[in-house]
Formats: sequence, structure tokens, C-alpha cells
Amino acid sequence: MRELINLGLRSVRKYSLWDYAFLKITLISFGILIGAYFAKFFLAHSSLLWTIFIVSYFWIMYRTFIAHKS
Repeated sequence: MRELINLGLRSVRKYSLWDYAFLKITLISFGILIGAYFAKFFLAHSSLLWTIFIVSYFWIMYRTFIAHKS
């Protein structure tokens, strides 16, 4: 398992902008598909999902614009 993770990390270092774009498209479309098949479940837990989104959004904004400023 450790070797698989190391292989993935080495590969990601060589990604181009296009590779990252396709990765994002893949993840977004997969999330939409999961949401379409399990819509009732996700609607029932929408407050939890909004909380997770807001916390992770602010964490990424902090790490991007404040923590790595210097």
C-alpha cells in the first residue's frame, strides 16, 4: 500500500495543468453522479453537507492565502 501511495505522489508531481483539469472534471462529475443516485439521502443530510463544505472552504482559503503568505 505504501508503494502505491508513493507511486501516486511521484506521478502527481509530474501533472500538467491539463492533467489537473481532467482530475477536477472527473471528481466533479463523479460527485454529481453519486448525488443523482442518492438524492434523497443527501437532501436529508444537507445541513451536514453545508457545514462540511463551509469548514473545508475556509480551511483551503486560510492555507492558500494566509498560511503560505510568507
